Amino acid sequence: MPNTIIGPTLAEFQEARDRVSGVAEVTPMESSRYLAEVLGSPVFLKCENLQRTGSYKIRGAYNRISRLSDEEKARGVVAASAGNHAQGVAFAARELGIASTIFMPLGVALPKLQATRAYGADVVLRGHTVSEPLRAAAEFARTTGAVFIHPFDHGDVVAGQGTVGLEILDQRPDVDTIVVPIGGGGLISGVASAVKQRAALDGRTVRIIGVQAANASAYPLSLRNGTPTDVAISPTIADGIAVARPGQLNFEIVQAMVDEVVTVTEDDMAQALLVLLERAKLVVEPAGAAGVAAILAGKVASSGTTVAILSGGNIDPLMMERVISHGLSTSERYLRLRIPLPDRPGQLARTAAIVAEANANVVEVLHSRHSNGMQISQVELELHIETRGPDHAEEVLTRLRDEGYAPRIDF
Repeated sequence: MPNTIIGPTLAEFQEARDRVSGVAEVTPMESSRYLAEVLGSPVFLKCENLQRTGSYKIRGAYNRISRLSDEEKARGVVAASAGNHAQGVAFAARELGIASTIFMPLGVALPKLQATRAYGADVVLRGHTVSEPLRAAAEFARTTGAVFIHPFDHGDVVAGQGTVGLEILDQRPDVDTIVVPIGGGGLISGVASAVKQRAALDGRTVRIIGVQAANASAYPLSLRNGTPTDVAISPTIADGIAVARPGQLNFEIVQAMVDEVVTVTEDDMAQALLVLLERAKLVVEPAGAAGVAAILAGKVASSGTTVAILSGGNIDPLMMERVISHGLSTSERYLRLRIPLPDRPGQLARTAAIVAEANANVVEVLHSRHSNGMQISQVELELHIETRGPDHAEEVLTRLRDEGYAPRIDF
């Protein structure tokens, strides 16, 4: 830990904890035997997906807004967010009797939009990534006098988010590694600073690993460049951490106190979400599952007791359906096969019987005479099949090939 503290002091983190204790829950810490087997050491899940408003964001938002002067509160607040910060600001403003205006991307998940409005905020939809609503919110603040509540780049926000780290140390004093999703850096900068400052009092260190979506990974480039750097964001299911540029304060803290930043793919996050549903019985949004994705993808080395922060659980059911389907496909538990067949009676029944003999389940069938590349005397059969995993999928494919068919996998 550096000799000079950047951002909030430990005393300020502790004050923030007292301040937010009236609105933020002390979320559970759940053990995961499955992830422990994957990593080779104990793994625990800090369940901020079970927090009020569905994410840790309420902590930083409430800490920031509660510290405004009476004159600032009278002007109201404005924020920009893909959903979780929006809900945190809207909830905090309502609790404190302050008017709030929230700018959100056009493609924001419907539950996040509905919840933000339900907390009393005036919601304005603008742009397709968080960057565009951020610019619109800053302009709104300039023209109306409303106080802009930045989602991550402010000391009071960092102090509020760092209360997650203090809880982790209370719940798992033996923690050696904390794995944290990163967007703009509010959560990881708060957790890293609070944890490292308090651990230093006990003469020990805690490793902090940040995780970004590969399609929105501003931190690795920024750390290489030594300064916050913009990146182009590709489409990602992790809308909650799709931020094109690190916050200045957040970057400085991460640069000084975070041990490593890794990235995970869309497939990694889809599989993590599926694992959390099946193994931990927890509903987590893709951004919130980034830490677990890093463990599953082998991006985190075993180093004693590890805590992965599940940063949010606000996921649209339609998105969940898509992510689960994709996760099943990438783990080869759901196969979509295309099989060219002779155009004569009995072929569909024969292929279905082969699949059944392999103890796999056909869930959907499409029979077509019009696919490209087929001969006039052929049809194409598309089968959607449930399997028990890669070995079972390969058994199904082998049985079809042994019977003279030429199936190809079409994800």
